[in-house]
Amino acid sequence: MKHVPKEERQSSANVYVTGGSSELERLIAAQTEGGVSVALVHFTDGAVTHWHTHPGEQVLLVTAGECRFGNEAGEGGVAKTGDVIHFPPGEKHWHGAVEGANMTHMSITTVGGPNWMEPLTES
Repeated sequence: MKHVPKEERQSSANVYVTGGSSELERLIAAQTEGGVSVALVHFTDGAVTHWHTHPGEQVLLVTAGECRFGNEAGEGGVAKTGDVIHFPPGEKHWHGAVEGANMTHMSITTVGGPNWMEPLTES
């Protein structure tokens, strides 16, 4: 068992973002190899991640604002507060805040951290 008091959470800026800024607030890191990591990720108005993949699954729960997202196949959309987005292992994708509002999502991942790639270029 592990208890992580709120005041012991670690935060860091995400440098793999364009169009604004993002801060990752680590709620709990994986406690075993391949285990679950949980973070709150805060995006400023219009900020989106670079393209990336995860070696395991990623689940996003939008906790404030609206989250735009997409994958390499051109699928995507906008998720509202309370919506959930699932990315399977290895799917190249991006996500972030819609234009005009900040957004926060909870990120739940397995197996390990992201593999960062090129910045998103929108047409």
